[in-house]
Amino acid sequence: MTLALRQTPFGEFGSLQREMNRLFDSISPFRDDDVTFKGFMPAAELTETDDAIALKVELPGLKPEDVDIQVTEDSVVISGERKSEETTEENGMTRSEFHYGSFRRVIPLSTRIDNSSATADYNDGILKLHLPKAAEERNKVVKISLS
Repeated sequence: MTLALRQTPFGEFGSLQREMNRLFDSISPFRDDDVTFKGFMPAAELTETDDAIALKVELPGLKPEDVDIQVTEDSVVISGERKSEETTEENGMTRSEFHYGSFRRVIPLSTRIDNSSATADYNDGILKLHLPKAAEERNKVVKISLS
């Protein structure tokens, strides 16, 4: 009895892609075990200067009242909900690639900030947070002695 296995030349790409996604998820600077994914996860961009951290988050289709922002000295928590639009079609079909539902994103910060001086701007679906570093972090100098 001869057993023949049929292999497709691209059959292993699916498992390779899953492994690569798992690898990148494990090293992402935005990774946190406190992330809850129920509908969609907004993309974020973090920029750090000597004086502050700038955080941009994409929140397309959300109204300001649908977003909750909490800033601590070492993290930013952004949560909200994108509600689906109710549409009725009698003789048709709707195909949607939109993601709806609630989200909660915890973004850890690399340095302590002065959360009482944080500011936010929300325009065209982009949330911009300006997070000034804490004074002791800005002027932090570490002396290293040689033995």
